[in-house]
Amino acid sequence: MPRERVLIAVKTYPTLSEKYRELACTAGFREDGSWIRLYPIPFRLLEEDKRYKKYQWIEADIAKNQGDPRPESYKITNRDTIELLNAVPSEKNWAERKRLILEKNTIHTDLAALISGAHKDELSLAIFKTASIEGFKIEEAPKDWPEDKLKKVLDGMKQAHLFEEEQDTAEFKIMPKLPYKFSYTFKDEKGKTSTLMIEDWEIGQLYWNCVKHYGEKEAPQKVKEKYLDDFAKKKDLYLFLGTTREWHIRRATNPYVIIGTFHPPFEKQASLF
Repeated sequence: MPRERVLIAVKTYPTLSEKYRELACTAGFREDGSWIRLYPIPFRLLEEDKRYKKYQWIEADIAKNQGDPRPESYKITNRDTIELLNAVPSEKNWAERKRLILEKNTIHTDLAALISGAHKDELSLAIFKTASIEGFKIEEAPKDWPEDKLKKVLDGMKQAHLFEEEQDTAEFKIMPKLPYKFSYTFKDEKGKTSTLMIEDWEIGQLYWNCVKHYGEKEAPQKVKEKYLDDFAKKKDLYLFLGTTREWHIRRATNPYVIIGTFHPPFEKQASLF
């Protein structure tokens, strides 16, 4: 199997899976700057020494995911082949991260062109630069996972433990469902206004950290402050966009969601005097 070196840039918030218990979509960049999606990965069921971080290089044996029509979609053929390598630091205003990610890739600014590309199966991952961020939307969502799906997952975990298929099953706890949907509203270079949901792991972890420090009532507003007042106003914000498998296959009007953010500090201009 071919071995690939990948710079991890995206991990989405986990969703339930009857087969894998939990799934997270991972995406990143090869050394030549091209996108690659690694899916499916039950990230929290990986061994500790296989759990990669954002902006960390990894190597693994991979193959094209034949069950996924999205052109960048691959899968890790054997989790034991995952090797964690060096992390890319944030020093000097994220200089090395920007070189690896922004300088080697296309920065898209027209959402309609991206959607057309997805409908033609030409791409399903992109770096997107908005013309402006218009707002940050918070919507209440069901607080719990669908009962029938959760029951199937839990029953599967019990069955696996009974036959000792996985030693960590007994200790594994399902990731809590986010009780809110968070979205950016933005304009692209042609003035088109869109609202896309943010589905990365970071926003989920930020919410739970805010619950811990500020309480459930204040947590959503604290998330908004981080993404709107900090990332969108004080940082040089780029959006990592990805199509979901379901909506990509269905040729949805807009199959994209925000699967991550890239927010280096603005470059400070040197004084002329």
